[in-house]
Amino acid sequence: MIRLRKRGFGLAATLAAMALAACARGEQTSQSADSTARNLTLAPTESTAAMKDVPAPATAPAKAAPAAKAPVKQPAPKPAPPAPLMLTAGTHISLAAGDTITTRSAKPGDAFTATVSNDVKDPAGRVVIPVGAAVSGTITTAEPAPNPSSAGTLELAVTSVTVRGASYAIDASVTAMDTIMKGRGVTKADAAKVAGGAVAGALVGKLLGKNTKGAVIGGAAGAAAGAAAARASRDIDIVIPKGAAISLTLNKPLTVKRT
Repeated sequence: MIRLRKRGFGLAATLAAMALAACARGEQTSQSADSTARNLTLAPTESTAAMKDVPAPATAPAKAAPAAKAPVKQPAPKPAPPAPLMLTAGTHISLAAGDTITTRSAKPGDAFTATVSNDVKDPAGRVVIPVGAAVSGTITTAEPAPNPSSAGTLELAVTSVTVRGASYAIDASVTAMDTIMKGRGVTKADAAKVAGGAVAGALVGKLLGKNTKGAVIGGAAGAAAGAAAARASRDIDIVIPKGAAISLTLNKPLTVKRT
């Protein structure tokens, strides 16, 4: 009896332990289910959408990085213009007359031209005005000689020189020029003088000789005197032939650009 009771108590204890264990597992299962339900309930929208097998929105492809711009090539700086050339005051310039100039036709204010006959260089030996450069000027005085024993006047003034297509004002004096003196020949006035002398001579000869021979001699003598008077009073022109030399001297420095 006593053994049966002990076995009964032991069986009861075992059953009780098993029941407790079962209860414990049930509680754990219930807690796990509750936790799962809570997790499902609190799942975010994206998670719910994923769980419903809804495809996620396509993501835009990443934009490619912009290509690096090639460096802009800066233009090379322009070289500084060359320094101009300069002729000092006192520089001599040789010219050749472009055309004949004569006091017979020239008047003050008339223009004339000439060309440079030799390269004009600066103290460093650089050509400032090349041969052939054109020079312009005006005639300031043109007076023929009234007779062979008198001197006429022909004066020129230069105004500009053209170098490589550019014109430059020039301040220079004409120091020399090749001229010739040229008589104008027998003019109407000269013929009148000769004729007048012949008539006067004939009258004198007739009065002195009282015959035709005396008149002829007197006429010849009068004509000679009239011719001499014509020569003595005849104008003599100053002429600068074409190509004749004209010399200049600079009064002020002349600056010319280099190209």
